[in-house]
Order: sequence, then C-alpha cells, then structure tokens
Amino acid sequence: MSARISIARPAAPSGGYSSDPHGFGNSRASSGYRAANPDEPLEKLRTFARTFEDNVEIYTQPLKPHLPAIGRFLIVVTFLEDSLRIITQWNDQLWYLQRHRHFYWGLSHLFLMINVITMLAGSASVILKKHSEFAVGGLLGVVIMQAFGYGLIFDLNFFLRNLSVIGGLLMVLTDSMYTRKKIFAGLPSISETDRKKYFLLAGRVLLIFLFIGFMLRGEWTIIRLFVSCFGLAACVMVAVGFKAKWSAAFLVITLSIFNVFINNWWSVSSKHPQRDFLKYDFFQTLSIVGGLILLVNMGPGGLSVDEKKKTY
Repeated sequence: MSARISIARPAAPSGGYSSDPHGFGNSRASSGYRAANPDEPLEKLRTFARTFEDNVEIYTQPLKPHLPAIGRFLIVVTFLEDSLRIITQWNDQLWYLQRHRHFYWGLSHLFLMINVITMLAGSASVILKKHSEFAVGGLLGVVIMQAFGYGLIFDLNFFLRNLSVIGGLLMVLTDSMYTRKKIFAGLPSISETDRKKYFLLAGRVLLIFLFIGFMLRGEWTIIRLFVSCFGLAACVMVAVGFKAKWSAAFLVITLSIFNVFINNWWSVSSKHPQRDFLKYDFFQTLSIVGGLILLVNMGPGGLSVDEKKKTY
C-alpha cells in the first residue's frame, strides 16, 4: 500500500472559496518602492516636462541636421567681423597701437596682418570643418594676442566675454574630434571619448561667463532681475550638465532676444563712437549663442548629471 504525502493548505474562508489558494498573499505593509501618484503636483510637473521635451524633439527634427553648421558659423562670426573692421579701419588701428599702446612702426603693421590672416583662415577652416584643431588653436592665439595688444586683459567685461568665446571654440574642437590611436609615438594618449568628455565639460563651464558678465553690468530693473534669476539657474544647469540641452536652448533664446534689443548697433549713427562697441558686443554674443547651439546638438557629454542619471 503506497504512502500518502499530506500537503498543508491554507484554510479556506467560511464560504468555501479562497481568493489566494496557494498562499502567495502578504498581509504585511510593503517597505519597498511604491508607484508614483499621477495626481501629485510634482508628478504632474514631470509628466508635463516629458511631454514638452517629446514635442520639442519631434518638431525640431527638420532643423537638427543643420544645427552644427549654424553653430560653427555663429562661433566664428565675431572673428570675421573683427577682421573686416581692422581692414576697413586700418589707419585708425595703426594710430591707436602706435600712439596709445606704444607699438613700433612696422610691428603694429605686422600685429594687425597676423590677426587678420589668422582670423580669416581660421574662420574658413572652422566653417568648412577642415583642420579644425589648427584653426581653433590659431583663433585662441588671436584672443590672447588681442587681450595683451589692446591692453584689455584687466577689463572684466572683455575677460568674461572672451572666456565664453574660448568655450565656444572648445565646442568646435569637440565637434570636430576624430579617432586617433596615438598622438605621438611612445607617449600615452587618451581615447577620443575621454577627450570629448573633458573638452565638453570645459566648454560648458566657459560658455556661461557671458551671462555672468551681463548680470554684472547695467542698471537693474524688475525685468532684468527676473531674466537674470532664470538665466543664472539655466547657467548652473548647463555647467553641471543637468537638463543641459533644454537649459542651453533657453539661453539661446534669452541671449538672442537680449542681443537684438540691447546691442542694436544698426540703430546708432555711423559717426557715433558707441556704434563700434555695440557691434563688437553683438557679434561676440552671436559667437556664444553658436557655442550653445552646438551644445544643444551634441549634449553635455559623459561628465554630466544627465549622463550619470542614465547609469544609475
């Protein structure tokens, strides 16, 4: 006679029916994660942000292939304008360098010629995406030469603006990087991915200095305070790489509007001395906008909160 195996079963309710016949139910309160409540204000805000991002992504698709070219052109537009200004004001530039900066005759000519040739050649290379590393190096050299040559190295506004221009040039360098196994034979080198991460981080941080310069100068109004608070928050988000694409897009829109209304050099008489300063500020701001457009296109890179969120 075979043995019988008795299996204990949970007792059925008095009605004879058990809703959990296998005993899998757990009457204890859960201590783990719980599903988000869609009616909570924070969850509604997250849902709205996701929907907004998805719609922006969809409707900006036709423009995306052209963003790198637009960004690269805007970054070098200040160098193109500067070279044209030197050529059209050649005698005035010579007089300033010789009279106020005490350049020797001939040295002032050489200084201007080097600047013009480097800016034109470097800008063309950046736009055409040819030899971008040498072009960026040459344009960085121009920024440093002009800072010392024109005696503007200790001008805070000039310094902050040029830090942002350098950030834009670093974005160009990142956009142009290609794979190389070794830089010099026998010397260790870092991978293309690592170089992109570090250059993107440096470019992001430097790009925001223009907005800081905008906050430090001029008269304060309610509108200026409102824009500055939102702009500063966007700058911090760009620097740390949190929602960097959308923060950079906000700065692109804000700086473009600010540039048209504040640096409207076309409305000033050609004989007015303020015209050249407004024109200079206008094209420099366009260069920083170009760097931000490249950031929108490329994303913040590996050293950012956005990238770390994907990992964790």
